[in-house]
Amino acid sequence: MTLDVGRVVVLYGGQSAEREVSLKSGAAVLAALKRSAVEAIGYDPAEGGLAGLEALSPDRVFIALHGRGGEDGTLQGALEVLGIPYTGSGVLASALGMDKQRTKLIWQALGLPTPQSVMLGPEADWSSVVECLGLPLIVKPVHEGSTLGISIVDSRDALASAYRDAARFDARVMAERFIEGEEYTVSLLAGDVLPPIRVEVPSGFYDYAAKYLSDETRYHLPCGLSDAEQAELAALCRAAFEAIGAEGWGRVDVIRDAKGRFWLIEVNTVPGMTDHSLVPRSAAHAGIDFDALVRRILATAEERH
Repeated sequence: MTLDVGRVVVLYGGQSAEREVSLKSGAAVLAALKRSAVEAIGYDPAEGGLAGLEALSPDRVFIALHGRGGEDGTLQGALEVLGIPYTGSGVLASALGMDKQRTKLIWQALGLPTPQSVMLGPEADWSSVVECLGLPLIVKPVHEGSTLGISIVDSRDALASAYRDAARFDARVMAERFIEGEEYTVSLLAGDVLPPIRVEVPSGFYDYAAKYLSDETRYHLPCGLSDAEQAELAALCRAAFEAIGAEGWGRVDVIRDAKGRFWLIEVNTVPGMTDHSLVPRSAAHAGIDFDALVRRILATAEERH
């Protein structure tokens, strides 16, 4: 299949803590576009910044940058000023999706279920945090992805150390009530909700190693939910995605507790596209191969403009 979309620049790499994952995502996307006979060029903005991107004269940009500087609205704003169509969500939704705390505030205001959380600081009253959220609890950087800097805390005495670990990645750190249950991830593509995936990790913690390095992590497709439960989950994730103004494509992560209630955890507006990534798995189950998925994501650049 040949696409007449002009020159496409795939942005990958960058300077965030997720650089290595982004390089893999971008390489996979670039290869897919070339297989579709698209004039595609890979570009790492860490090497030449926006000036280097402008010099390539792109007609569209495929964003495969994960984390800050690519997924948080700053790049999207620059591309808006330059007048270059780009994939995925716009400035506001990208910024909100990268900010776990503010995403939660929006969900809570709309009555969408998400675990209670509190912000932490170096002088936090750890006993009050435990009293508010209970144990175990989760400590995580507010503006980070790929589970970087996240810890499960089982005791009050471990809180300070978990805070320091998270603060290495971000000046803003939050603690969140731990929801024990099954983990699901739901991909959205151009207005459609793709089949949900249930993630099973032998260690019980879906961390960076389980996401990108381990071959023991299991991805259940079909996920095991009834048709009614899948419909409920799809409606919830669509509402969560649209609540922050996200569009084009993305992923919503959810926990289902022992009573069968779904809890929203976070939105990812530029999900991974590596061989371990979840959006391609879900798309494949829906009959969309990787190359077709990349073409469909690329089409969102024009749809936004």
